[in-house]
Amino acid sequence: MTATPHNLSFNLGVCPTQVRQTPRRLAGGVALLAGLAATPAPAADARVPYVPTPQGVVERMLEIARVGPGDFLADLGSGDGRIVITAAKKYGARGFGVDLDPERIKDSNDNARRAGVADKVTFYQRNLFDTDLGAATVITLYLLPRVNLDLRPRLLDLRPGTRLVSHDFDMGDWRADTHVNMPAEDKYAGAGGSSDIYFWVVPAKVAGVWQWELQLSGKPLAYELKLDQSYQRISGSVSVGGRPVKLQEARLRGGEISFGFTADVNGSPVKHQFTGKVAGDAVAGSARLSGARLERQHEWSARRTGQPAAAGPGAGWSSSAAAQ
Repeated sequence: MTATPHNLSFNLGVCPTQVRQTPRRLAGGVALLAGLAATPAPAADARVPYVPTPQGVVERMLEIARVGPGDFLADLGSGDGRIVITAAKKYGARGFGVDLDPERIKDSNDNARRAGVADKVTFYQRNLFDTDLGAATVITLYLLPRVNLDLRPRLLDLRPGTRLVSHDFDMGDWRADTHVNMPAEDKYAGAGGSSDIYFWVVPAKVAGVWQWELQLSGKPLAYELKLDQSYQRISGSVSVGGRPVKLQEARLRGGEISFGFTADVNGSPVKHQFTGKVAGDAVAGSARLSGARLERQHEWSARRTGQPAAAGPGAGWSSSAAAQ
């Protein structure tokens, strides 16, 4: 049975009723969860124990993800359905959940009907690794670390800007954009504890060489930007008219990119600030140039002319333009 942000259902040799017992007996269950998190397992194994996510943590996860009526939420290992149902009832979102346990699926659909949101949400008995996530704008998880890491490559291939929220477990070296620790008095069937919430925005893949021109004083000026990328962190170098300058304040959030630098234009230093939206091998947005003799706002677009070398096995999700 699969578990998720609210449930870890024991399909690992432990009876589900064991996690619903008293705090004294739960101490052993918590220790077991820690051991399971550290135990090697075959790749693409979606089984995790069932432990409900406290409702207060559910609410905070949805707040951090800024779920709204325009969102379509997918909950991987949906347990009793509380995250999807809360998203629909409180925020007007639509969505679905998947779980391997048919009883949990039946209970979840019954819970959705009782909450009056059966027209907005549904639940499927399905392996999370076989689930199409392409339509989701928000994905919630409560999975063991090894399952998160197995799932990570698929998540990184989702549409840039897709929001991910994980209860208690991170994504290895893919650092969260936001990490919150909060008390959870009703965690582990009332035994209490604290919960970690991790939030990411899926970044666009921007590593490589980008080129464009701006018309300044009636003449075209050539720009080239070389970007290196490790998940949402970007760095690199830029040249203006063939002369290198220092790249500053390079940032990436989803498909939104921004960066700046100062370069001489017609013998005078000019500060450049670019913002844009990445779409595959193109980016478009605005450029603001300011200096003693120049103050202009330009529409700006660039094309990627060089792709990064593919990272080798085990190298993680990072790419460099240096090999171009």
